[in-house]
Amino acid sequence: MKVIPLHQEEKHLIAEAINNNRQAQHQLYTKFSPKMLSVCRQYIKDIHHAEDVMISGFMKMFTNLKKFEHKGSFEGWIKRIMIHECIDYLRVKKNSFNHANIDDVTYSEEEANYEIEGDFSIDDIQLLIDNLPEGYKMIFNLYVVDGYKHNEIAELLNISEGTSKSQLSHARKMLQTQITELKNKNNGTK
Repeated sequence: MKVIPLHQEEKHLIAEAINNNRQAQHQLYTKFSPKMLSVCRQYIKDIHHAEDVMISGFMKMFTNLKKFEHKGSFEGWIKRIMIHECIDYLRVKKNSFNHANIDDVTYSEEEANYEIEGDFSIDDIQLLIDNLPEGYKMIFNLYVVDGYKHNEIAELLNISEGTSKSQLSHARKMLQTQITELKNKNNGTK
């Protein structure tokens, strides 16, 4: 029995998809769409709009598939496309982010501790993040969930690095307030 390494199978699927093999394209879509919908859902509250953005992202991915150089993760490459599609969608929807231009914000690495203590479901956590204003939510997701640095976020969103730090700080404070309220509600103290 011959064993084909997973990355070779993926490489073959990509090559076939580049040649417009619909079955290979479908297999790539089937393999990555659940994770990519999750990525889009992190940024876009409405599941139907998130699905639309994901489909648009896949169209862009298939259109640019020959540009993938097999350097790094294919999934990471698709995820980056999805994040950019979400940002583009939100820019068009809002026309601009709701952010204050604060360049001299006090920010410390201690603020980067995002552990949520307590019995919260993933749905609870997603709801808390969804309740953030879109600008805060975007920067929170880019920094905390997707690991972008403030200088990368600033360049991506065309804002200052200080604004990115400020928005993250405000998002963190809002989340802490929401977590406290949810804990009180769950404990029956409020």
